[in-house]
Amino acid sequence: MSEIDACLPAPLKDFVFDLHDSARRSFVVTEQEALYTGEFRELTSKYFSNTAWPSTDSVSSECGADPLFLALYKELTHRHLHSISRPQVRDRIDGWRVYRALFDQLLKEADAASEEGAEVQELYILPTWAFDIMHEFVYQFQGFCQFRTTSASNASQAAKKEDDGNNGQNKSHHLNETMDVLTSNRDAWAVETVLFYLHRLVVFAGGNAPTKAHYHLGVFARVALSRMECLLGDYRACLSAVSPIVEERAVVDTVFSARLSLAYHAGVSYLMLRRYRDAARTLGSICSALQRAFKTGQIGGRNNNQTHGGNANVHNDQSRKINDRMIALLAIVTHVCPATWITIDDERVSKLIREKHGSQLAKIEAGEEGYEDLFMFACPKFVSPAVPDYGGVTKSHAANHDVYRLQVRQFMLEMNQHATLRKLRSYMKLYSSIGVEKLAAFNDVPKEEFVDMLLCYKHRMRQLEVVPGESEGEAAGEEAKDALDIHFFLDADVVHVDEAAKQRRFEKFFLTQISLSGEISREAELIKATI
Repeated sequence: MSEIDACLPAPLKDFVFDLHDSARRSFVVTEQEALYTGEFRELTSKYFSNTAWPSTDSVSSECGADPLFLALYKELTHRHLHSISRPQVRDRIDGWRVYRALFDQLLKEADAASEEGAEVQELYILPTWAFDIMHEFVYQFQGFCQFRTTSASNASQAAKKEDDGNNGQNKSHHLNETMDVLTSNRDAWAVETVLFYLHRLVVFAGGNAPTKAHYHLGVFARVALSRMECLLGDYRACLSAVSPIVEERAVVDTVFSARLSLAYHAGVSYLMLRRYRDAARTLGSICSALQRAFKTGQIGGRNNNQTHGGNANVHNDQSRKINDRMIALLAIVTHVCPATWITIDDERVSKLIREKHGSQLAKIEAGEEGYEDLFMFACPKFVSPAVPDYGGVTKSHAANHDVYRLQVRQFMLEMNQHATLRKLRSYMKLYSSIGVEKLAAFNDVPKEEFVDMLLCYKHRMRQLEVVPGESEGEAAGEEAKDALDIHFFLDADVVHVDEAAKQRRFEKFFLTQISLSGEISREAELIKATI
């Protein structure tokens, strides 16, 4: 026995041995689940709550020096260290090397397995574990992009203070060291390399996976890719990454955090592409599932072991935060496009929208500002993948903030145009027919321009919508549909208006009252009464 082995606690050595056994030999799902979501958290709390786990050299004897398993172990323990400390520049660079080593090893084994007559050594990791790896990969990319542009901005401010004669030697020394490390590692977390790994792993979800672990990582690489494209502001690419997930949907649904990530970033993308019905359908469905999970204790319960090394509190907080964001997005969507209310079948979600954001939407209706605050609260933290000019830090600025403001500005341009159209809709709902000249006068627009405004309204609310397929979660394609809750047409100089889908409003009212009546009946049955 080596000195390193002798220093390790016996439970830790047993954990590494058992985890390797579950991944390479036994493939017992319940056993690996207990190790990954339970025992890892317990050992961390007991031995490594504020420190790093042992290195791969220390535990290699417990897994037969298996290079791929050691790469997985390295990623797992690095993720733990990243969560308990405030990572500095060298920690972030080390993280890049950890993920490159893991993905290179995975691709190496896949290439070896593709050779004719090659023996494939099976590897199994839980869907939850696979999602955590891919989710953390994109999370650390996002964090590094924010860190390097913020560091460049801080270095610029420090240089200006030095020019002005202000002292800050300790701080300047730390910044200079950070800038030196960033300058010598310009290729770290390069966006093209990150996308390369994601696209290579996505291939394994299409049936070319040599092991179950490769398949699971391929499925969740697609989820991570959709998130990354959304963070970069490429909303069409985000939806393109999501659309092939049909057969893999069953795997994604086993990890609720993956469902949340997929729905949230798809919802943001639909909103930014003016596909309001699809946004409401996607966000409304996952918010409804979240409300059920909160109510039944699946999220927020005491015995709720979740992702991120079994840290249930972190998962619960994140679930509630993303729920609040999605409710805010739904408030925007339903206000911009009232026809989307009928796609939200869960009355609890509708009630939440009204309770949380009703007053803010009323202010918007009265002509006050409010959309911007809602969107800034609900949108993701967009990043710039561009590497700053470290050699010219005196001219640098916070690029991430600029990217964020650019997306907000683009959103507000669209909302400002909708303000006029919303006013037009409010007048048309009062009439079944009205003269063009009179309606134009209500909107303070010349008659000649008003006809163009009517056509613009029709055009803007004509949008692509997903057509459901035969099986649940399957899309048969996309087609252009009308997203207006009123139907109007122009005949000579008269605008004829007919409210669409009246019957759906009455159906929803009665279904809601039946649901409330059922809840009251169940509560009444619990009351103990004696005569």
